[in-house]
Amino acid sequence: MDVPIKKPPSAWQPLTPAGVSSFAAGSFTRLFLIQFVVALIAAAAVVWFFAQDWFPVISKAIENLPSEGAITRGTLDWRAESPKRLSDNMFLSVAVDLDHTGIARNPAHVQLEFGRTNFKLFSLFGFWTFRYPTSWRLAFNRIELAPWWGAWGPPILAITAGVVVLGLLLNWIVLATVYFLPAWLIALFANRLLTMKGSWRLAGSALMPGALFLTGAILCYSAGILDLVQLIAAAALHVFIGWGYVVAGALASPRDPAADLEQTNPFGRPKTG
Repeated sequence: MDVPIKKPPSAWQPLTPAGVSSFAAGSFTRLFLIQFVVALIAAAAVVWFFAQDWFPVISKAIENLPSEGAITRGTLDWRAESPKRLSDNMFLSVAVDLDHTGIARNPAHVQLEFGRTNFKLFSLFGFWTFRYPTSWRLAFNRIELAPWWGAWGPPILAITAGVVVLGLLLNWIVLATVYFLPAWLIALFANRLLTMKGSWRLAGSALMPGALFLTGAILCYSAGILDLVQLIAAAALHVFIGWGYVVAGALASPRDPAADLEQTNPFGRPKTG
């Protein structure tokens, strides 16, 4: 009598250990499709954050610029009072302080301060100073920047989305290449059926739950539910989520039937009649 062959489960969701392990027997095309969808969701969250929380601040800051001014020969030609806050919210602050006195600073998570010969970028991690280019002329007035920003704002968001999608896909390829060997070794010592290629696909799918978790954290940060420190903690936690799913997915792989045969495992005890 023929013994029916049990077909592996179809790979369609990477949210459970069994779902992650199913990608080991699936195709690369299926894995890439799932990763692409997750990357699109993550890119949408990032674009939403910039569009809702940063771009309005930048737009208002441009509106508050004087009608004349530019950065020429490495020096800001500023024709208004200083220090002056141009625009801000809890996420971003833009100000002009020619001498960097600190008077115009506020507790925004990211602060951009334009000085006489450089600009400073402040964040939770400290600040960075960047000198203005000496060979370029950069507009720093409402008349020139307002139409430029109106024309380039949407394309910048589109470019941002494309960079996020491409960056995530490349990052997941690298991480799957790093994680697949530990996944294969875990399956080997746990007597699970998992090939080298299958372990690579498994590792690639195991990264999806962490990516979705971080995407949700970005949306919560944008909504004010999480603060910056909590967002950073979520970013660190999403790495551990990926590790956990690599281990759980490997252990959820089908058991090797040969492991149940007598004397198959040299480290196991022989069966007695």
